Amino acid sequence: MKLIISSVSGEPIYEQIKTQIRSAVLSGELAAGEALPSLRTLARELRISVLTVTRAYNELADEGVVRNIQGKGTFVMERGNELMKRQLETRVRNCLAEAATAAQAAGIPAERLHDMLDDAYRQ
Repeated sequence: MKLIISSVSGEPIYEQIKTQIRSAVLSGELAAGEALPSLRTLARELRISVLTVTRAYNELADEGVVRNIQGKGTFVMERGNELMKRQLETRVRNCLAEAATAAQAAGIPAERLHDMLDDAYRQ
């Protein structure tokens, strides 16, 4: 797994790390039980603070994507992939509900809203 960090993107570095690790788990690039790079190793490779990597790993652990094992490292959880998919689906549902409400307020018919979603999905 190769992480690419941008200091000019406007997104916090720990969020960039979380996003890329989540994507790697969802795509199967990181398998259940696989170890992530150690905090110090990743911090050194990315030339960032160990605290930044720690925050990313801890937040992923709070989400159930990875598990921190004292003295051994951080590992992808067995069910992390399923949990993430459920969380992402919930997020998509919330966004769609918000879009539907806005479309109704703007008088956009459901058929047009479906077309707009299809266009956005293809991009």
